[in-house]
This record gives sequence, C-alpha cells and structure tokens, in this order.
Amino acid sequence: MSVKKWEKKVLDRPGAVQRVAEIEDELRLAAGLTALREEAGLSQRELAKRIGVSQPRIAALEKSRNVTIQVLEQYADAVGGHLEVSVVKGKRKTPLVSAPSSRSSSAPRRGSASSGTSRRSA
Repeated sequence: MSVKKWEKKVLDRPGAVQRVAEIEDELRLAAGLTALREEAGLSQRELAKRIGVSQPRIAALEKSRNVTIQVLEQYADAVGGHLEVSVVKGKRKTPLVSAPSSRSSSAPRRGSASSGTSRRSA
C-alpha cells in the first residue's frame, strides 16, 4: 500500500481529522513554549528556577496541552513577556486575560467578557 493510500485510509476514519488538528495544536504549543524559552537564552533548569518548579516540570509543560493560564502567565513572565488570551469570533476579539509582565499577584486577571469560550483547555 502506498503512503498516499494509507494516509487517505487513516484520515477517512471517523474523528481522524479532528484528532490530527488536536495533535497540531499540541505541537504548536510545545514548539511555541520551547522557542520562547530558547529565545530568552534560558535552559529548562534556569527557567524552572525562575518559576520555582523543577526542571522535569518545565520539560512536562513543554510537552503538555493541558497547561493552566496561571502557569502560562508564570512562563511568559519568566521569559520576559506577558500573557494575553482572547476569544476571536468573526471580526470580534474579546480579551479574557491580560497580564502585564512582572505582576505581583499570581491570580490571573480576567477581562469583563460576558460570552465566548476558548477551544483549548487551560
């Protein structure tokens, strides 16, 4: 069986296209977190020390899809940035979380959005 035929057979299964999209999201998140850390010139160990967790926890975060907003805020702050989370619905963009870097509170700031949900679990 050729690769193209095998690929078609796999993608024709119920739910396959959705699962491929989920895997792409997981890879995008992992690659994005890793790239941010590397651009900041930090090893996993150095980043872990800044956040106050172990190096294996950073490795797990960089592979996980289920990352909380609070952890993403800490990660973003540790690499010199800040986290913004919005829901985009058509042309409308509703900010849900906007946190300046080096914020003293560890609780996520929530916008005043009244509706909308995110596709990704946080």
